[in-house]
Amino acid sequence: MAALGRQQHLFRLFKASFAHRNILRQCLHTTACMSTQPSSHGSGASFKDLDDKIVINEPTPRIHPELDLSFNNAQEAYKSKRTSQLLRALLVFNLCSINVLVENQKQLLKWSRKALGQRLFKLLMQQTFFGHFVAGEDQEDIKPLITANRQFGVKSILDYSAEEDITEQKAVEAELMGCAPEHPPVGSEAGAQFQVHEQFGDRRQKVVSARTYFYENELQCDRNMDIFLNCIDAVSYATEKSGLAAIKLTALGRPQLLLQMSEVLTTVKNFITLCQQVPEGTHVTGERRFEVEDFDRRLSEMGVMLKDKGSRKRISIMEITQNGQVDLLDWQNLLDINHSLSKLFLVPDLKTGKLRPIVEGLTEREEDEMKNMLRRINALAKYAEEKEVRIMIDAEQTYFQCAISRLTMEMMRKFNKKRSVVFNTYQCYLKQAYNNIVVDLNFAAREDFYFGAKLVRGAYMEQERERAESVGYEDPINATYEATTEMYHSLMEEVMRQINRRERGKIAVMVASHNEDTVREAVQLMKKYNIGPEDRLICFGQLLGMCDHVSFPLGQAGYSVYKYVPFGPVEEVLPYLSRRAMENRSMLKKTKKERRLLGEELGRRLKTGQLFYDPMAQLATTTTVG
Repeated sequence: MAALGRQQHLFRLFKASFAHRNILRQCLHTTACMSTQPSSHGSGASFKDLDDKIVINEPTPRIHPELDLSFNNAQEAYKSKRTSQLLRALLVFNLCSINVLVENQKQLLKWSRKALGQRLFKLLMQQTFFGHFVAGEDQEDIKPLITANRQFGVKSILDYSAEEDITEQKAVEAELMGCAPEHPPVGSEAGAQFQVHEQFGDRRQKVVSARTYFYENELQCDRNMDIFLNCIDAVSYATEKSGLAAIKLTALGRPQLLLQMSEVLTTVKNFITLCQQVPEGTHVTGERRFEVEDFDRRLSEMGVMLKDKGSRKRISIMEITQNGQVDLLDWQNLLDINHSLSKLFLVPDLKTGKLRPIVEGLTEREEDEMKNMLRRINALAKYAEEKEVRIMIDAEQTYFQCAISRLTMEMMRKFNKKRSVVFNTYQCYLKQAYNNIVVDLNFAAREDFYFGAKLVRGAYMEQERERAESVGYEDPINATYEATTEMYHSLMEEVMRQINRRERGKIAVMVASHNEDTVREAVQLMKKYNIGPEDRLICFGQLLGMCDHVSFPLGQAGYSVYKYVPFGPVEEVLPYLSRRAMENRSMLKKTKKERRLLGEELGRRLKTGQLFYDPMAQLATTTTVG
């Protein structure tokens, strides 16, 4: 789409967003971070290509292909790679294992750029780190790799990974500006967790596997939205609509909105839990709804008296539905220009039962900035729907995540009626991960829309623990690595159990993990719940340039597999490459296995005279023989 056409198109989307008064209605129906599902058939929530059809409720037992789940078959792992690619991978992994190089990488890159000049430096990066971890510079450049990977059963999640490498001081200043309200916060029972703290202003600290966006101004947020729109275009073009686009909501507006929305959600969740007397640590097995009479009786027992029901409904604390049930925090008409968002930032006082604001009031500028963020989110989802592309909303820090998850679920409710457009992300290192996905699955079933999700371990553990201890709130992270693994597996099993409770095709989930045990467990659960690779309801995801010995054998065996594929100009993706180098150093045990398998395959090719092995020629021969 030409630039002028794109601007006109976005103008229409923004204009339309004013008319959609129910775009995010009933946002936060009972607890922080809870959500959605759909009807009709179509391509649905599955990870099939858009022109495939889904078989609904077919009772036939699914057949799983033979697959070496030890992931030790080097020839199978690298049959999609030329020998030059294997040599480059081995070089990169070996360099990442040298501590002195990784620790001084920024200075070394600076010296290399100065000594070699821009042209030779770019060539050096393309033949090493950039060539291994990044697909290319633009959508034309990345298409050959994406097409080749797809020939071997591996599809793509595209992420435009260009970013500015700002100083720590500038990052802290940007965070303080973007998160602190102009009026001092009044606060709630959730307390300081949802306030900005200068000590943790640079959200990049102790995070190596995720990109961080800092708020600069509204113009930069518009540019970020345009980048995401270009990424959606790239998915449509380069992957022929078979891929997904990765989106971060903190790139789309002032994060103050996410902080305050998360505070409301968490405070009301705590209020509901107290009213329901749900024991701490209990897994929620159903929807957190209860009768009006039960709610009022429990409040009375607590000595809390909410005044008239009209007032309660007006301020969005409860909605009484036709069947006499209560939905808490009905977040209707968020995009309505005539409504003030400050009226929604009200929380119940546990002592008096009265509603009070978490901020004294929003200025007109703050109101506009928050609504701009919501409109950008809506515009992206609308554009993805029109382009028949799916978008995956990344998870972020817990003090943002409740709002991010809630908004994502509301986007699902709006755009996932006929097929999956929007996917949510669940961080399994969180103590509440199981509760969150169960409530969201139930919400999806009740509202009848397609549910799509990505399961990850989580990228912010060390930062989250340190912040919780320093600021003084409960650590949201599971106590041990084993507890997170158990949580991850329980989420996988719950998802697969619910796949069989709903129409086939209504739920699809990506197991985004480099952990071989988790992948093996997912395959075993698929067999247990009669979910076949051909159903495309469970897929697997890994980063480009990492874990190929898992991704490609799975894809070549017929399972649905995706690579997270970054792209962007060489100079602008250096911060991304820096994180990949640090991540590989921290995963020495896993990269040690990859280095061993790469060495084995190189040795096999040398012995068999296959140093000039051509993957595409081999594929053509196999296809002809087959």
